[in-house]
Amino acid sequence: MDGFTCNLKPYRQAKGLTQGELAELVGVRRETIMRLEKAQYNPSLKLAVDIARAVETPLEELFVFE
Repeated sequence: MDGFTCNLKPYRQAKGLTQGELAELVGVRRETIMRLEKAQYNPSLKLAVDIARAVETPLEELFVFE
């Protein structure tokens, strides 16, 4: 996806979370987290905020939209 960078994976791993665990925390399927980490999915604002809170990282560090 042009203009979108997702830095989620290292932050998720630093929190000791699997893709499945993070998905359960934020109410999506594991495949959604997988696609996000590959920058193949553009998250809604609500999902982006929920993920940022779950990994305790500023939204701007996780998702970069150019």
